[in-house]
Amino acid sequence: MELDDLLPELKTHEYLAYRGISSRVMELYDVRSYRNGEGQVFRQEYIYPSGGKKVRTLPKTFSAKGLSQDELFGMNLFPAGCAKIVTITEGELDALSVQEMLSSRGTNPVVSLPSATPSKRLWEKCKDWLDSFDKIILSVDSDTAGDAVAAKIFNLFPNKTYRVNHTPYKDANEFLQNNASRDFTNAWWNARKYTPENILNTSDQFVELFRDAPNYNYVPTGIEALDDKIMGLMQGHFTVIKAPTGIGKTEVMRYLEYNMIKRKVPFASWHLEETKLRSLLGLVSYKLNQNLTRRDIIEGLKMEGAVEEAIRDLTKDEVFYQFYMPDGSTSDDFIEQIRYLSQGCECKYIFFEPIQDVIVGISEESKEQLLADLSVRLSKLAAELNIGIVTIAHTNDNGDPKYCKMIGQRASVIIDLYRDKQSEDYGERNTTHLRVEKNRPCSEEGDAGTLFFDAQSFTLQGVH
Repeated sequence: MELDDLLPELKTHEYLAYRGISSRVMELYDVRSYRNGEGQVFRQEYIYPSGGKKVRTLPKTFSAKGLSQDELFGMNLFPAGCAKIVTITEGELDALSVQEMLSSRGTNPVVSLPSATPSKRLWEKCKDWLDSFDKIILSVDSDTAGDAVAAKIFNLFPNKTYRVNHTPYKDANEFLQNNASRDFTNAWWNARKYTPENILNTSDQFVELFRDAPNYNYVPTGIEALDDKIMGLMQGHFTVIKAPTGIGKTEVMRYLEYNMIKRKVPFASWHLEETKLRSLLGLVSYKLNQNLTRRDIIEGLKMEGAVEEAIRDLTKDEVFYQFYMPDGSTSDDFIEQIRYLSQGCECKYIFFEPIQDVIVGISEESKEQLLADLSVRLSKLAAELNIGIVTIAHTNDNGDPKYCKMIGQRASVIIDLYRDKQSEDYGERNTTHLRVEKNRPCSEEGDAGTLFFDAQSFTLQGVH
């Protein structure tokens, strides 16, 4: 209903207290209230600088009349540079509430955005006015829209943007209605310099980083000489085990996986070149110290019952997750799978191999680019989620990861494997030598022990 449709005696506006906001502040901002024939307030008008109105039909129906989206509510009340600080809210009621709580008698500039998603024209028109203040304090909601507003204003004024912590309330008016004006005032004075999540700048942020960042979390591999170099497999890091084809990289990874089970550390694994059963029976062989990698061997030894019991024992603590990616899965799918295993299943380590087989069915040139992209994302994901991501990379004749050098460049730790398959000495022919080629967390590099392959048990044994 427009005012022109009202009886003449109802066209007179009043400045009325509302939701904790005094009539004094309502008059300061020219917020007009109207009563109906029964004397009840049913309409409020918020007048913007150019005369446009945002109309509120109580309790909460909004409309607009001649409202421009390129100006701030209350901006006309405060000349540019009239104070050191300006406060911006998302709604008109919040601007009025902040003015009320600061008890500034109208000398403290407080303005409101016309909406939670302001237009580009607003920033262009108001930029100089906002820039005339030394400090911009944001009293915006802690939600997606509020975060977007904060990010936009930070981009415009990176060294003068501060944000009020609204906890435990949603907005400024909730503080006012809950008689928490003093709490809001304290939060306003202690507003923290705003920076996006991906930027650290303030003392508080760096102290929080020191306090909250996890310590080096690692699991010893059980290979003494290797642990002397790298301490163990690190959470928060991308580890690459590399070697030519046929050296026994998969068994080295399985050795590490079995070590996780013994230590009851949650992990997930995917061996792309094996069936799910073969991967499981490889762990059973470690458990029973017997070659039980094939069903015909198990049946010949009449060990079906022992194998089932070993499987139950290996999996009873539910720290072992075996996963695989269906045909047609993309790198995005793989990254999301790792994220789920970390966040949903609380896995501390993700093992998969070989990394080159995650990307299939494309030209070598495209494969290089996609593997490079995947390696970058894996290294970032390991740090973001504080998990250890461990993979195997086949190498070319130069000893670099096949198809893509970026695999090694993005790794925090590279463990190089060597075995002389042609040696006439049986022991040497079945001994895998480990060498730490890269070690970002601990710096130590060089020879890192050996593992001996026991053909009877089909397992690797540490050589001390």
